[in-house]
Amino acid sequence: MDYKVIFQELSRNAIKLSFDTSSIAPVTVGASKFGGQPDLPNGFAWPYYAYIDSNNIEQSKPLSFLLQINCMEITGYDADRLLPKAGMLYFFYELETMTWGGDAKDKGSARVFYYNIDSFTRQSFPPDLALEYCMQEMPVSFTTKNDLPDYEEFAENYQMDMHDFEVYNEQLEKFGYVQEERNRSKLLGYADIIQNDMLMECESVTNGTYYGGIPVKLREDQRKTFLENCKQWKLLMQMDTVYSDNFELMFGDCGHIYYYIKERDLAEMNFDNCWLILQCY
Repeated sequence: MDYKVIFQELSRNAIKLSFDTSSIAPVTVGASKFGGQPDLPNGFAWPYYAYIDSNNIEQSKPLSFLLQINCMEITGYDADRLLPKAGMLYFFYELETMTWGGDAKDKGSARVFYYNIDSFTRQSFPPDLALEYCMQEMPVSFTTKNDLPDYEEFAENYQMDMHDFEVYNEQLEKFGYVQEERNRSKLLGYADIIQNDMLMECESVTNGTYYGGIPVKLREDQRKTFLENCKQWKLLMQMDTVYSDNFELMFGDCGHIYYYIKERDLAEMNFDNCWLILQCY
């Protein structure tokens, strides 16, 4: 196996997100930011997660606004030219239930929106969104790096055994691919995996297979189909714990949330079918 060639083929650009926890000035309307009140188009309907709780009662909860990205601010960092060149991307997630993305019923608990417009209005939170689920506003800055997949994702795609983990890391070091800190928020690139590769999970769950902690048993034809189709899924955004002196947003036990999107949907700027998975330690 020619690792040098493989690494060159697999390398992806990632846009690292840094949140300025020391800033106290309001973020300008239309600028990229974490939390605070989002800057949205007029007439935007705040997203809600509708589900049946453990007592068989219908619930509907407002999603929390996590992040907005002004796409014009990141064009210089998007080396692979995958994201829109203008407009605004928004990431929402329902933080009270904090679904893990292992069940098709989790659909709607996380949403991504994109609007290619020039004018935005700062929108108030819905009255039924509890204060603890309203995030502290922080400016966002960007840097870039080349990303390679964690071994779990690499092994899934190349049908390798887990005992080759050390070989993979040795080859990374040999060819000068320095593995930076794993706890980071970013757009694109590869997921910093905590538990298991998530591509197969995205494909399986969105096709009705339950991944709620029980080993999944697929028919051989299903497994082959899902394994081929799962290669279409790409990381759109990963968020790590966000904290300041008086604020903390943590996903499970020091976990990450990962928004995935299919390659074709990303090319067509269709963000309606994104899927979120939460992993933690």
